Amino acid sequence: MNNNQISNPKVEVPTGMALNDKDYLDSLLSTLKQFVKNYAVILTEVSNETLYSEYKEMFDTYSSLQREVYEIMFRKGWYVLEKCDANKISNKYQTLNQEFMDLNG
Repeated sequence: MNNNQISNPKVEVPTGMALNDKDYLDSLLSTLKQFVKNYAVILTEVSNETLYSEYKEMFDTYSSLQREVYEIMFRKGWYVLEKCDANKISNKYQTLNQEFMDLNG
């Protein structure tokens, strides 16, 4: 494993035409991500407070489910993260902070 990667041991799944656990979770994760995106748009556009509350509850539910599915996939080694060095983080922070200051300036 690359020293710049953060991952868990990969759980192997059967290959071939038949769907496997990873395929099902990939599909579920993609669907949940799309739900979260769509509900975020709805929340910015809904004008009725009752509807807003209902949609917000659904958004929170789907967002939590999306995170749970991602966590399962990460624990099974189906997602690999890359370590980021401190300089890169610091540079990005400075860039975003400057953009924020420019907006408020």
